[in-house]
Amino acid sequence: MADDQYQLIDGTSVPRFLYGTAWKEDATQRLTELALRHGFRGIDTANQRKHYHEAAVGRAIQTGLHEGWLRREELFIQTKFTFRAGQDHRLPYDPHAPIAVQVEQSFQKSLEQLGLTTIDSYLLHGPSRWDRLGDEDWEAWQAMESLHARGLVRFLGVSNVSLEQLQQFVRGAKVKPCFVQNRCFAARGWDRTVRMYVRSQGLIYQGFSLLTANRAALAHPAVHQIARKHNCTVSQVIFRFALDVGMIPLTGTTSAQHMQEDLAVFRYQLEPADVSTIEGLFG
Repeated sequence: MADDQYQLIDGTSVPRFLYGTAWKEDATQRLTELALRHGFRGIDTANQRKHYHEAAVGRAIQTGLHEGWLRREELFIQTKFTFRAGQDHRLPYDPHAPIAVQVEQSFQKSLEQLGLTTIDSYLLHGPSRWDRLGDEDWEAWQAMESLHARGLVRFLGVSNVSLEQLQQFVRGAKVKPCFVQNRCFAARGWDRTVRMYVRSQGLIYQGFSLLTANRAALAHPAVHQIARKHNCTVSQVIFRFALDVGMIPLTGTTSAQHMQEDLAVFRYQLEPADVSTIEGLFG
């Protein structure tokens, strides 16, 4: 199997690098298409117009499919259900409907906007509370499990989740989350406690904001020394580190050159000592 694919327990595989489409607004279609043309086959979005333009992501995907340079079976499309508190006024569902109905409405709208009949990965875009799971979270998850049971979704997942919340999901869910997507801070050990639990449960960790949330790490002399040793950029070092510790990293770059550089990290591997150095940058 190619190094750029992550093999799951059931034998299926998913891309090991995702292109994130948040915060791109009018440039979303152009940048998503650019990422696809440069070789990204994993696309992360959300039905949350406040931060994403999912319909524009769909137009980029459909352009590739209709023009023939893209095939649906090689794509990994991930989107999310977002609670009312995370939305603005442009809602993809009736805010007065039960949570289960909101999930169904949001999902059907995602299918429509993306121009697809199935979604590869469907995430709960953050629990309704910061410290634990509430009834709303379980209502949403059970509705997501129904989508999975009907064959409309391959995998379920959660994002912006604490260790305690993730443990609750794993203990109580009928269909356990396959993917856990968190903002990953070097100053917090690259979300080590969550990552270790994810690994122990056979789940897969997706890390976002690996560059934007870690300016101090990118400026660290040790990271620059590793970059010089491998004749690569500092950003490539961070992304390769993420891969080497078992993450699926996300990039949201708007640069064609950086897209090429990001995918080039599969051409080499850091030494174990390099990984240890980066893992322990801030204690």
